[in-house]
Amino acid sequence: MKIVIIGGTGLIGSKTARILSERGHEVIAAAPSTGVDTITGAGLDEAMEGASIVIDLANSPSFEDEAAMTFFETSGRNLIAAETKAGVRHHIALSVVGTAKLQASGYFRAKQVQERLIETSGIPYTIIHSTQFFEFMGAIANGATQGNEVRVSPALIQPILSDDVALAVADIALGTPVNGLVEIAGPDRRPLDQMVAQFLAAAHDPRVVVSDPASTYFGVVLDDTSLVPEGSARLATTDFETFLGRGELRT
Repeated sequence: MKIVIIGGTGLIGSKTARILSERGHEVIAAAPSTGVDTITGAGLDEAMEGASIVIDLANSPSFEDEAAMTFFETSGRNLIAAETKAGVRHHIALSVVGTAKLQASGYFRAKQVQERLIETSGIPYTIIHSTQFFEFMGAIANGATQGNEVRVSPALIQPILSDDVALAVADIALGTPVNGLVEIAGPDRRPLDQMVAQFLAAAHDPRVVVSDPASTYFGVVLDDTSLVPEGSARLATTDFETFLGRGELRT
């Protein structure tokens, strides 16, 4: 079966492509670097020809409000047009747990628009809401750094390893479209400030984490329900300590 992965050269895309290829499918890793651009439309129709499944893992190169909205609207409309023309039978998009609760952020407003385009496209679909990746703890810390302090919310988070995200995406893509949302998360739910502190300690980073309920995440003040699944979710098995023990930490 031919499967097109938009953003197929990225962190999740490359891992998902490998899993699906190992399962015997024809996988197209679509990205500007491979000649497929969802913004300009270049190479899109050719990549979609004969495809049964499309997995959209692309992300806006900018988190600025207007840029993110332009990216997700333009990319989404171009993808839907190309998929409709090709007769794609399942569209999968990776989005974020808590998107509907984080609408004070322009980035998450753009993600919500992307989801609505999918829901009204007429193409059978599954939207995957994932919690944050373990690998992005360093970026979270960097975005919250003031001098030698990292001011982070104590709100609960339930992050997940990127390998487990890719496995879930591959499994869901090969399943029946749910025409709705599926949530995935890591096995442990803990305060964000504690997990950032644990990450920095494992990375031998001297910055000091300060618990600050007023600190923001993409411009949004968090509570204990903002970044965790609401109901039943597919839970991964790899815990945070296992990830930290690998020593592949970037700050």
